Amino acid sequence: MQRIAAATWECADPGMQYDTTINRWHTAATTGRINGSNPCSEYMHLDDSACNLSSMNLLKFLREDGVFDVDGFSRAVEVMLTAQEILVGRADYPTDKIGETSRRFRQLGLGYANLGALLMASGLPYDSDAGRAYAAAVTALMTGHAYEVSAQLARRLGPFDGFTENREPMLGVLARHRGAVDDIDSDLAPPDVLAAAREAWDRAVADGTEHGVRNSQVTVLAPTGTIGLAMDCDTTGIEPDLALVKTKKLVGGGSLSIVNRTVPRALSRLGYNPAEVADIVAHLDLQHTLTGAPHVLAEHRAVFATSMGDNAIAARGHVTMMAAVQPFLSGAISKTVNLPESATVDDIAALYVDAWRLGLKALAVYRDNCKLGQPLSTSRPQRPGRP
Repeated sequence: MQRIAAATWECADPGMQYDTTINRWHTAATTGRINGSNPCSEYMHLDDSACNLSSMNLLKFLREDGVFDVDGFSRAVEVMLTAQEILVGRADYPTDKIGETSRRFRQLGLGYANLGALLMASGLPYDSDAGRAYAAAVTALMTGHAYEVSAQLARRLGPFDGFTENREPMLGVLARHRGAVDDIDSDLAPPDVLAAAREAWDRAVADGTEHGVRNSQVTVLAPTGTIGLAMDCDTTGIEPDLALVKTKKLVGGGSLSIVNRTVPRALSRLGYNPAEVADIVAHLDLQHTLTGAPHVLAEHRAVFATSMGDNAIAARGHVTMMAAVQPFLSGAISKTVNLPESATVDDIAALYVDAWRLGLKALAVYRDNCKLGQPLSTSRPQRPGRP
């Protein structure tokens, strides 16, 4: 029977954690079970442990010709994971017990941001089989290569201290990750990314079996809500854009308009000429939506779909994207599934069950306007004569 943990809180949104699924993917099950997570639900491992996080801006690896830079991305994974590994031994921890467990199991949380912008710039709808295959291949490459690097570190420095007693569950999880790569749709995923992911996982499993791994976990998907701005991202974590133009309430008062800057690149990728792009962007600047924009073809509308607004992604589109990448993450995914104000209790209950059936470790939802004041909202132009 599936065990469902008590509700947690993901970035102020109520969420559900699927206990049996979480522990099925547990790399240190011999030492103890997983009982909970950090507040955002992406880090799940042993009690009294910690995980340092880092994220990469995926759009930086998309070349001007529309090809994903596999070599550059793989090199970034190596550098970031090695830096995070160094931090484990040099960090200060809030309690001695947390420090002891973290140094013994050396959990890391490499992840990414700007997936939504990457897909948009590639001319792919977020809620599409092609978008999910692309995301799955990139995530598989990230985690597969991260474990490959971790195994290389183990060859030189030794595996994490808890590896010997957890050898069976650790290698079992690695094999399960590798098996999931074969489920990615090879007709839709970028061939070079998928091929690199397969090779990375083959090496990770082989080297991990021979040398062990230095880290009991290597990847999670954190929300990147604040650092995403500093990283020059249009979209955070695994999220699509909330809206092409959105308004953020500031803690000290006032508001900030945030405009998606990937739209022109996506339009060019889809074949619109410079004059058409200029007309469309001018409409977006004025109306804060692409609805009614000149030149935009109906078949391209889905590429610019967002979490909220008049071209919103269906709730299940969020969940299926999470399900596409979950098999390739050590931890879980911090993400909010946005629902319209009209969503019912039954709609939300069905979504939680659907997420469990699709193999997610956790799910958080947010129904629009369920709070008196929410930090992000769609930005609508003021109507004439209205304040």
